[in-house]
Amino acid sequence: MLADAARGVLDGASPVSAFRALRDAGKPFEPAIWQEMAQMGWTGVLIPEEAGGSDMGHGAAAVLSRELGKTLVSSPFISTAVMAATALRRAGATASLQRIAAGEAIYALALDETRKFDPTRIETTATRDGNGFRLSGNKTFVVDGGSADRLLVLARTDGGVTLFDIPADRAGIARDAQDMVDARDAARIMLTDVEATGDDVLGQVDHGMDILRPALEAGQAALAAELAGLTAGAFDLTVGYLKERKQFGVTIGSFQALQHRAAHLWCETEVTASAILNAARRLDEDPDNATLAVSLAKARATATAKLAVIEGVQMHGGIGMTDAFDMGFYMKRARVGAEWLGDYGYHAATVARHRGF
Repeated sequence: MLADAARGVLDGASPVSAFRALRDAGKPFEPAIWQEMAQMGWTGVLIPEEAGGSDMGHGAAAVLSRELGKTLVSSPFISTAVMAATALRRAGATASLQRIAAGEAIYALALDETRKFDPTRIETTATRDGNGFRLSGNKTFVVDGGSADRLLVLARTDGGVTLFDIPADRAGIARDAQDMVDARDAARIMLTDVEATGDDVLGQVDHGMDILRPALEAGQAALAAELAGLTAGAFDLTVGYLKERKQFGVTIGSFQALQHRAAHLWCETEVTASAILNAARRLDEDPDNATLAVSLAKARATATAKLAVIEGVQMHGGIGMTDAFDMGFYMKRARVGAEWLGDYGYHAATVARHRGF
């Protein structure tokens, strides 16, 4: 029912043509759509009812992410309503959760510092300064970093790493918008002696990963669901073209070789869908032991999305390579989604490690 309701809204409000218009206008997302998502309770999907949320859980977040992925809806949903909401809920930050649920706050996670996702390699420092801290360092690939009004920043402190929740316009913060291949919002964040007080700390000093790890896994599961939706959207485009395009007087969908390839892709999507449902279930039922299920879902979703867009481009022939046709948008988003929050290799290694290899 949630998927049907979401699809009914998004097909009219945010089809792929709307994404093309945003891309051409250089806009990261449409604020009116974000507000509509807030009114429908989507921004509060992981927020308790007492904080203004709908508290539907990770299973519902996965459903929404999948529907958003089908038509490439550009929004800060994963950064804000999933990862930030999960971290802030763990920290008991009720006022911030209320702002997210109301659609009044946009968050970005300032984590990565190297070419690849690796939460263990943090060189940004948070140096003690009286009762507070001074943050200095550079963050790369901060998704939604250009439009966010608040940042979750992971920095190294004396005894570990600490997570900070700070305004994006605080003195000492500079943002460099990046030209992303998928036309989404991302930025490099430079922090120079940024002042942070004790109130800006989420959780306990030196134990930032206690708050951040569940948020990352929530984001990885939601991103896997978005990639599954992207796969479904690309598959529908491809099958529709196979039923329309004619060669030698017959539709190319009647060629057995193309039927086999389409059937193989469909089978892969079904297996991946099961992995994603399992990851969401584990996050809802046993979040402290969901790592294996989440990494399996992200790895499978990445591989399946790659297969879907490669097959889609090839089976569309020449038009699949042109900007005039939508398939290229799916391929570009699949490439960025593959890298964000850990690529296939990162999550395959995590799965192997948890299975004792």
